[in-house]
Amino acid sequence: MSERYDTIVVGAGHNGLVCASLLGKAGRKVLVLEANDRVGGAAVTREFADGYSVSSCAHLLYQLQSQVTKDLGLKVELARDKLGTVALSADGKHVRINGNDVSGVGDEDVASYRDFRKRMTRFADLLKTYLNKTAPRLAKDASKSDMLTLAQLGFDIRRLGRKEMQEFLRLIGMNIRDEVTERFESDLLRGAVSFDAVLGTHLGPRSPNTIMTYLYRLAGSHARLSQPAGGMGSVTEALAHSARENGVTIRTGMKVKRIVVQNGRAAGVETESGETFSSRLVVSNADPKSTIMNLVGARNVETGFTRRVHHIRMRGDAAKLHLALDGLPSIAGVEKREFADRFVIAPDEVYVERAFNHAKYGETSAKPVFEITFPSFRDDSLAPTGKHVMSAIVQYVPYELREGWSDGARDAFTKLAIDTLSEYMPDLPQRITASELLTPADIEQQFHISGGHWHHGELVLDQFLFTRPVGGAHQYAMPLDGLYLCGAGTHPGGGVSGAAGRNAARAILKSEKVV
Repeated sequence: MSERYDTIVVGAGHNGLVCASLLGKAGRKVLVLEANDRVGGAAVTREFADGYSVSSCAHLLYQLQSQVTKDLGLKVELARDKLGTVALSADGKHVRINGNDVSGVGDEDVASYRDFRKRMTRFADLLKTYLNKTAPRLAKDASKSDMLTLAQLGFDIRRLGRKEMQEFLRLIGMNIRDEVTERFESDLLRGAVSFDAVLGTHLGPRSPNTIMTYLYRLAGSHARLSQPAGGMGSVTEALAHSARENGVTIRTGMKVKRIVVQNGRAAGVETESGETFSSRLVVSNADPKSTIMNLVGARNVETGFTRRVHHIRMRGDAAKLHLALDGLPSIAGVEKREFADRFVIAPDEVYVERAFNHAKYGETSAKPVFEITFPSFRDDSLAPTGKHVMSAIVQYVPYELREGWSDGARDAFTKLAIDTLSEYMPDLPQRITASELLTPADIEQQFHISGGHWHHGELVLDQFLFTRPVGGAHQYAMPLDGLYLCGAGTHPGGGVSGAAGRNAARAILKSEKVV
């Protein structure tokens, strides 16, 4: 083997970079190996057409944890902060949501939405505290620290007060559809809130746990949406700079073929090119399935554990659509300044549920739902002068399309998506000079994420907190000595937050000593 390191991190996604940087800051000799030619994982900025650049997968920043930026002294320049949301209506009578305020709805909905947000942000703040801690073990041999964390969680829930505690426990496993239909008269408001609860998931508004996924979204700065200058790649480039400043070595274009196991413990890695690197610890930023089933190999871990990993639910259902435009499209009832905000096409919660129905059977939605941004409106580095980029998340687009993702299937869905958008932006087709569709299968291939699922596994109660990624392996250490996980498949989950990477680094520093 070649030069020896204290730790090798597999993957230079944002969590891998956070973990590596913190380990390097603590004096560890760290090597990061990234399969792609640039750092960032799914949070990269790249050109998709001549002169047009876009945040490839993740495209808005709203979950980056303050503990991460503080620990690393990270500063992120924003092209746009506090994006509002415009829930589009085909007749131009849109609903606008800005933080705790909503307009375009009746007075009762305005008051009800404020009450709803107040309660949900309080519950999200409770949740946020535990996103930035190692989840406690639920076992007979749980440590004193685990028991204290559990006790604190119980105390914090009780501190909500009797009424709110009961409401929290009632809501946490519920579906968002029941809550929005009970609270709001406006179809567009119900649709927009429902959409935020299911964004990036294989869930519909009627699915259990969608209030929890809504709370998880709010736990990132109350879902205060921001657009980094230069796209999401500027965030991960800043993280890579921090890592290098802390002594970390980063090598790109180095795809790891396997994690080397010697004498029952992880001892290094071998790359596709045949290079080997030795280390005391290996930390994988890859998803749990890729790590255990492919890099480690099922023969090196206990059969029951591999079975649990195999059954992690991680079917991607969201695609990215990038359009190069020769100018901004026309949207009835929208002022030009509002192109700096986020647009949502989700006319009501029933529409969103019907869109999900197709994905259950391996079909693309006949009427998909959208999150749309025009990042070049505030950041002219992303498109030629006077021209623009549209970046849209499209749901529901199944990872396993029943007839397979051929070029014909991709072209057909791209046309369907553009036709749907044209109902709200009639001149859009004439504005398009180039397009790109990334299906979940493309996301898997380009960003090495099993199933093309952003979160490396569905965020549901049986894959959350104490049971993420699986029971018995939720504290970042895997049942193979010397192997840890630090990616979105671990607690707390996905989104560009850095919490999983930070938590993993802290767990490693607490448990492992350099010898």
